[in-house]
Amino acid sequence: MFDGSASRREFMKAAVAAGGAAALSACLDRAPTAPVPGGTTDYDSLPERQHAWNDFTRRDEYDNVELPSHQVLLYLTLDGDGAPTDGDRQTVEESLRVLDRAYQRSNEGLLWSIAYSPRYFSRFDEPLPSSLDLPEPRALSSFETPELDRQDALVHLASDRAEVVLEAEQALFGEVESANGVEVDIDLSSVFSVDSRRTGFVGVGLPAEKQSNLNGIPNGNPVPDESPLFMGFKAGFSKNQATEDYVTLTDGPFAGGTTKHVANIRQRLADWYDEEDYYHRVMKLFSPGHAEGELVDGVGNNLGDDSGIDAMFDRIRDDAREFGHVGHAQKAARANRDEEGNVKLLRRHFESADDGVASLHFPSLQRGISDFEAVREAMNGSDLTDIPTIRQRVNNGILEYLFVKHRGNFLVPPRSLRALPTPTGEAP
Repeated sequence: MFDGSASRREFMKAAVAAGGAAALSACLDRAPTAPVPGGTTDYDSLPERQHAWNDFTRRDEYDNVELPSHQVLLYLTLDGDGAPTDGDRQTVEESLRVLDRAYQRSNEGLLWSIAYSPRYFSRFDEPLPSSLDLPEPRALSSFETPELDRQDALVHLASDRAEVVLEAEQALFGEVESANGVEVDIDLSSVFSVDSRRTGFVGVGLPAEKQSNLNGIPNGNPVPDESPLFMGFKAGFSKNQATEDYVTLTDGPFAGGTTKHVANIRQRLADWYDEEDYYHRVMKLFSPGHAEGELVDGVGNNLGDDSGIDAMFDRIRDDAREFGHVGHAQKAARANRDEEGNVKLLRRHFESADDGVASLHFPSLQRGISDFEAVREAMNGSDLTDIPTIRQRVNNGILEYLFVKHRGNFLVPPRSLRALPTPTGEAP
């Protein structure tokens, strides 16, 4: 199953993508010798916000958050019809506490969350509060036909240690007897079934290692070694990201939680690398001003903690007329700032090579799903197509290289309500 001659990092990515007992065993054989830091039985010491990851992971020299290298998304279906029982709820909470005990909340341990879909909440007689902005997922452009993820729940696992995400996944479903030395005495298998398993990776060098023979990446290994993403540039600059405080719900039964949109986007980058030169890649991803001003060096590390996009979005129509192009970040930023200039979305995207295809998993956290939908509408750039050179998917940012395959909306409740919550946040 696994090529012993592969680099350790490439080997670990392949193991996470494959999953299962054999992958975990192979991964453990090549895991670092440093022990995985353990968790806690003092559950009250854990953050109430499941999405509070930023203080528990690496940062670069500019204080930008660096997401854990290995990621797994488990889309879960609640067995049976109707609302879950108190027994189901107890089983879920005790199963999740196995992870609390087994792994430190960190990039060297495990960062994780469980979230719930609108369809899950439709199992109850009571509706969600009208103040909670959590609609069913839908297509967000005229040119996409995504499969809509309406599974009941989504578990997101992330760690710099590949063996950790694999072992945690198997612990959740009773496929190992212990996790990091903690007995797995209860699991989710009597309550949930796994409908879809998706994996990915992010970080300097990882996309370059995976690019060979990958559908969507052209021959010649064009992805730079220093890039954390397939498109060859850095992302996630801290001043262009919402804070965790900003995206946290401040009132209502789920105060302390957030909403989460997750898209899966196929990338077709042959034209990106073979037909576009570096100047035009910068123009299309950032803005014409970035290209003309030579503001981006290499993958963009020189930008520090701010891409500089806020200075560019007010001039977007002038740029379209002058240069015949508009930038992806330039378009999206128009709707991604509130009246005080605060960024609305916290993006935690990572790459994938599932099924041998270059794709992007795009989790976004925000107070309400309508914030994400507004940013996506701005990214579509449909309002710019009256300018002759701008077409719906040509010269319009990076839309011609991206194809949305899945969309789903979820509520990430606070930790105290993470086990099969009711729509009111109260006991049934």
